[in-house]
Amino acid sequence: MRAHRRISATLIVLLAAGLAACAPALPETVIPGSAITVGWTGELTSTNAAAAPTSGNVDIAEMIRAGFGDVIDGEFVPDEGFGTASIVGDDPFTVRYDLAEPTWSDGIPLDAADLMLGWAGASGYFPKQQEDAETPVEPQIAEETPAVDEFARAIDVTFPAPDIDWQQRVPVPVPAHVVGQRALGIDDAMEAKQAVIRAIEEADTSALEKIAEVWNDDFAFTDASDVPADLLISSGPFTIDEIVADEAGQSVTLVPNGAYRGPVTPQIARIDLVPPGDDPVGAIGQVLDVAQVAPTSSNRAPIHDLERQDFTVTTTHDGTLWSLLLKPAGVFAGQQARIAFIHALPVRPMVDRGAGEWASAYTASTAMLAAPGSRAFDIVNEDSGFAELLGDPGDDPALQREFAGVPDGAAVCVLYDRHSEFASGAFAALRESAAESGWNAIDCGSDDFSAALAQGRWDAVIARVPIPQTPEQIAAQWGSGGSASVTGHADADRDALITELAQTTDVYEAREVLALVEASIVRAAVALPLAANPRITIVDKDVTGVAPRNGVAAPLTYGAVQWAAVP
Repeated sequence: MRAHRRISATLIVLLAAGLAACAPALPETVIPGSAITVGWTGELTSTNAAAAPTSGNVDIAEMIRAGFGDVIDGEFVPDEGFGTASIVGDDPFTVRYDLAEPTWSDGIPLDAADLMLGWAGASGYFPKQQEDAETPVEPQIAEETPAVDEFARAIDVTFPAPDIDWQQRVPVPVPAHVVGQRALGIDDAMEAKQAVIRAIEEADTSALEKIAEVWNDDFAFTDASDVPADLLISSGPFTIDEIVADEAGQSVTLVPNGAYRGPVTPQIARIDLVPPGDDPVGAIGQVLDVAQVAPTSSNRAPIHDLERQDFTVTTTHDGTLWSLLLKPAGVFAGQQARIAFIHALPVRPMVDRGAGEWASAYTASTAMLAAPGSRAFDIVNEDSGFAELLGDPGDDPALQREFAGVPDGAAVCVLYDRHSEFASGAFAALRESAAESGWNAIDCGSDDFSAALAQGRWDAVIARVPIPQTPEQIAAQWGSGGSASVTGHADADRDALITELAQTTDVYEAREVLALVEASIVRAAVALPLAANPRITIVDKDVTGVAPRNGVAAPLTYGAVQWAAVP
């Protein structure tokens, strides 16, 4: 155990006495003097992650904000210690968001005003105005506002249609009393809450404009050393104690929130999120207790050495999927040509060649819409038809190419990122396999991958694409004319299925509809999933309870309440 965790008996007594004098007292689970240092590449720029959802802000929000639940491996896991979300009407579709008895760290209870403010923010009441925009963004004011039950600390929200994400539609990203005080000049916290409710219920444009300014601007800061205390108020298990910025980057120190009484309370007295430095792997056990890194050829040996010394090394994925995407044009204008090319490419050799010594960290996938290991993946994999259409090459791939009318030696321009070890290796394996079936894979690798991808002068691309988490994201990637579509493939039936998915509220039915959407991508034969992109988490031997999650949103900090330091 390093020096920063050692604490003398005298200091324990003094610290305990100090804690006893504070109100409210820290949870009994907190071990005085315990500390964990985490290598962190993020930056905190706002304590309202709803208005500024950068990765750093989301990381911190997971530690300082409570909510109705969280998404783990693509599915919602409720937190009834905060409250409950329940469907109370089908026609029209109505959901009750009912708080338990959470309290802000300044002692003010969370109530219906906080829910109303969160609902309004999520509903588009407070759009961010761009300074260089020619026309201002108009707020989306609802015709019907939620019914407020102040005594029960609940609101009932009526939606225009069933909503697959109904459990997450009302977040509580910032305290309503702080917003009301700052925006409307009201000193009393409870009066400020009431004023926020009235502004939303009465669609008071003047008051809403002031609230929008506070929502978007006040919780953001440029000088991390001088953040007003009311912007650091917390509803989650931790509060921000200090923010320091220097030439190395930004560091954020968090301590337990004495007002938090969730089902699990913190054990660690101090968590320092610090810049990881040039060699985070080498700093583990010396400067850092926890770090997350991408697997590279250079860090495989040192990480393996740490494993041999009983440091905990965990592999998750970062929410993206390596895949081969085909443009349905030119040499791949026909479906049979695309299928023939996919059948000429054995996936595992491509993954192994790209991953090198890290091959075991890359989990193979057969789906573009569900992550390996998630509950939805098995259903999607079973029902999409991938194994039958794309997974089994069946006849000789060369004969399939000929049957598709593609001549021997047909050129295929394959784009990939030359800076990526994985993409470069995967292309080398692709070229060799394709040649065996009469395809001529042309090296169209680029040092400026994003620009080359946008130019579109390629037939196939090896790319790392996000695994979509919502119907909106699926529509952007795979809908006709989707803003994030790589292949440009359009399918009206798929569009209809995505719309159906967005209105499916039962989790089991949603998995089946998701499988139908996946099946439409399989039939199009425009994508060959390769493997989920791994993320490696390394934890010192003195630390327990670190359980990183898959995906892009707060992959490490979301579970900080579970962390503990071994005495």
